[in-house]
Amino acid sequence: MDELNIMIDEINSHIKKYHCKSKSEQESDVHIVISEFTAGSLRVALKRPKKVIGFPDSFSIGPLWRLNEKIGQSFRSQWLYENINDELDDYEYEQKFINTLLEIENISEHVPIYLWYGNNAEEQTGLRFILYLLKDKKNEIYLINSTLVYEKVTAYKIEEQPIFHTGQIEPEFLRLIFDETTKNIPLTVEERIRFHKEWKSLSKSKDVLRLFIEGEIREVPENYFDSIILETIDNLHKKQGSKEFLKTGDVIVEIITKMDEMVNLYFLEYRIRYLIYSGALELQGIPKSIRHYRVKLPDKKLKKD
Repeated sequence: MDELNIMIDEINSHIKKYHCKSKSEQESDVHIVISEFTAGSLRVALKRPKKVIGFPDSFSIGPLWRLNEKIGQSFRSQWLYENINDELDDYEYEQKFINTLLEIENISEHVPIYLWYGNNAEEQTGLRFILYLLKDKKNEIYLINSTLVYEKVTAYKIEEQPIFHTGQIEPEFLRLIFDETTKNIPLTVEERIRFHKEWKSLSKSKDVLRLFIEGEIREVPENYFDSIILETIDNLHKKQGSKEFLKTGDVIVEIITKMDEMVNLYFLEYRIRYLIYSGALELQGIPKSIRHYRVKLPDKKLKKD
């Protein structure tokens, strides 16, 4: 299987290089976002011609250790494979990651690059990683803080559902956001160097959970959400009136809707499985994906008012 992947890497590399050479004169602005879903929204929002690259990863979870090197990419891939139930094929993540690195590497140096991000750990971390990947390119690079500009271009009210991530924004508003930022100035050399240093600091760590708190990316313990998960299940049991098994997806949705930050649902599911294995939760079904099992607190864990 390793030999097959090496062969696929070689084929992909040649395809990308040929595509870059044959289409370089036709390329226009390049927009880079975190997540393929967000890239789809941006493709709908922006006028042609444009190129949109969606990085297929969630940088709020998993180790970042030496991620700009193959050894770090393998280390991260192994951790995700062993812990995260995202239902991807074994090598799908690795191939998408490699292909996206090649896309970024093959960006022509005469086009402007726009990096979209929001006020969340996933996009803030990804921003620094991508800027490090671009460190040797001479392109003008523009930053677009989508969540910040969204509040300016809409009649956003603080009591409404908060927007943390570019992926939460409808295409029509993404277009307005881009129009609002057309007069932005590109990053200076000093700013780019600062981001590179911040990435180097992040990439020294093997921690697996990051949050965006008070304007900073902060590493927090792996068990950060465990008490929140147990408390949420306890509250749902009380609403039931009797303690019955709960759909895992319902538990995760309940947690996400109550949080004042962007939380990775697959990481929450990973921690629910950990709590099952450690005896803090009981299981009904087979935990091969979020939709395949239910959970509840053991009798001794149910709190009484």
